Order: sequence, then structure tokens, then C-alpha cells
Amino acid sequence: MNWITLTSFVIWLYVLTVLKRANLEFWHFLIGSAGLFAFFMIFIQPMVTEVLVKAVTIVTGRIGEQLHMFEGYYEYAILFVKNKKGAISILVDYECAGSIEMAAFFSLLFFFPVYITMEKLLVALFGLLYLFFANVIRMSVICMIISGFGNDSYFFAHTIVGRVIFYGLSMLLYYMVFTKAQVIRQKVGNIQYGNT
Repeated sequence: MNWITLTSFVIWLYVLTVLKRANLEFWHFLIGSAGLFAFFMIFIQPMVTEVLVKAVTIVTGRIGEQLHMFEGYYEYAILFVKNKKGAISILVDYECAGSIEMAAFFSLLFFFPVYITMEKLLVALFGLLYLFFANVIRMSVICMIISGFGNDSYFFAHTIVGRVIFYGLSMLLYYMVFTKAQVIRQKVGNIQYGNT
């Protein structure tokens, strides 16, 4: 950790305490989430990415082996897809690992004021697992499309279908964790939605 990062971290913590004392909840949430995300990307992401890459490759490869459509080689972080027109190797890198999306989710959840600490821990565990398996589904569908339609379908499968699937599933998670929870737990005057 260099002195610029350490200074930034101390300033970030100080700003958070000022915002908390001033009851500026929105700014506390915004600056807290953004700062935690930045520090996660600097310190934690390099450590967890390799583990996530291997895990995504292993689980996706197992699905492919069961379907007899593609194979996973976690040692090299490669998914090998055979099709009628040949074969293609897909490298699973940090973007495919989902670490950025997991960092964003965790950072937002950590400063989201609706949940108590134990709820945040449980929701974080569920959300991180959910994002991992959403990513596995995305990679599996990409490989299935390539297996069925050939190497020429790679761009369409990866850039369009894969992103629609992953971000569609991510939006469902964000709706359930943030939007729905906020609406159910809000209280306006003497009216409260839900039973919490």
C-alpha cells in the first residue's frame, strides 16, 4: 500500500464519519459505496480473480461435459468448444470471472441502510453465489450457441446473448435486494408497506 492509497483511505473514512454525523444518508451511501468499490478493485480483486476464474471454468466445464458440448480446463482457464465447423478455445479471464460485478454488488449492499448487519451478511452470501451462477449460466449458454452454430456465432453469443442473460439476471437480483426491499420497508406517515 503506497502513501497515496493510504491517504485516500484515511480521507475516505473521515468523509464517511462527517456524512454520518450530518445525517446525509444519500451521500454516505454514494461515497461509501464508490470508495469501497475502488478499494476492493485495488486490493481484493487481484486476489479473488484467479480463484473465481478457476471456479467458473470448473463449473461451466462440468456442465459442458454433461451436455457433451464443451470441456473446461481450469489449469489454463480455457473452455474448449467443439462444433461441426471445427473447435474454439475460450479464455476465461477476469471479466468472465464476475469479480467486478460482485465487488459492485457487495459495495452497494454494505452501505445500503435498509438491512441490519446479519441480514446484510446473508444477503451478501446469497447475492455473491447468485452472481457466480449467473456468470456460469452465461458462459454455458455462450458455449452451447458456439457448439450448435459454429465459430462464426462467437461474437453474437458472447457480446449480445451472454450480456443479455447476465445483466438480465443481475437486474433481477438488484430488484429483489435493493428496490423491492426499499419499497416494502419504507414508511410514509402512518402507512407502512409489508409486515416489517
